[in-house]
Amino acid sequence: MRKKRRLTRWLVSMTERPTDPVFTDLRPGLTRLAYRMLGSVADAEDIVQEAYLRWLGVNPTDIREPAAFLRTIVTRLCLNLLKSARRQRETYIGPWLPEPVFEPDETRIDDNITLPLMIALERLSPLERAAFLLHDVFGMGFDEIAPVIDRETATCRKLASRARQNIHTARPRFSVPKDQGMKIASAFFTASRTGDLQALRDLLADDVAAYADGGGRVPATPVPLTGISAVMQRHMEMAEGFAQSPSRLVRFAMIDGLPGFITIEAGNILQTTALQIERGRITALYVTRNPDKLGHLAHHRTLQ
Repeated sequence: MRKKRRLTRWLVSMTERPTDPVFTDLRPGLTRLAYRMLGSVADAEDIVQEAYLRWLGVNPTDIREPAAFLRTIVTRLCLNLLKSARRQRETYIGPWLPEPVFEPDETRIDDNITLPLMIALERLSPLERAAFLLHDVFGMGFDEIAPVIDRETATCRKLASRARQNIHTARPRFSVPKDQGMKIASAFFTASRTGDLQALRDLLADDVAAYADGGGRVPATPVPLTGISAVMQRHMEMAEGFAQSPSRLVRFAMIDGLPGFITIEAGNILQTTALQIERGRITALYVTRNPDKLGHLAHHRTLQ
């Protein structure tokens, strides 16, 4: 995949039109669709570049609806890639989390898909995922979706309905204002890194769960932790390590729609931590440490 990605980008650089306002305007939405389909920033970018190569092969004046044309290409490329991606994830070491998307302060991703929902999307079949995203997130009618995924309109409606039922529990029951979420993220960072276990306990819900994705590349808790006792025990074990090798805070940020922070940990490991918060308590921790998933964030190491 990496070799293919390099080749694709080289071809684009060799053939790119000086200006292509149509594709330029559509690119952010296409990238967002590909990322929601795949859970991978790098693969999403590769898919959109491939779609661009195909766009270069047509006469734009012959395309009545460029957005629909390109959305169809991106969706079909994603469906093809998902077949192999699902096989790879069956052998993935430890919990799998989507590549984290860092949301700068001046940006707001408005499709209301947070990290827990991204994880829930993984449980869907590729066609269910496509039908749900295209209809519920990107606002396409089922008659428009049918030719995209090569299914009847009624089938598309059933696929989206089945997807909705399967991911219902992943939708946030209680939204938290961004300011409050970031205050809790700050309090969690301070309590967890200073070893203030009482303050940490006060921030956690009794049924809190913790997921750490190292992908077998860097140390990470190999199985999800469930319940406040298990999560507190793990933080007690990590307290000495934090004391000896303090985390370096890069910045607080919204990560896949959740409040959290980016840090550099012992061994110069870049890490993101995202917090799911309900009723003022942290109900889930999502820690991504796999360097293969953080390359697109590497330039944030020096931000203060």
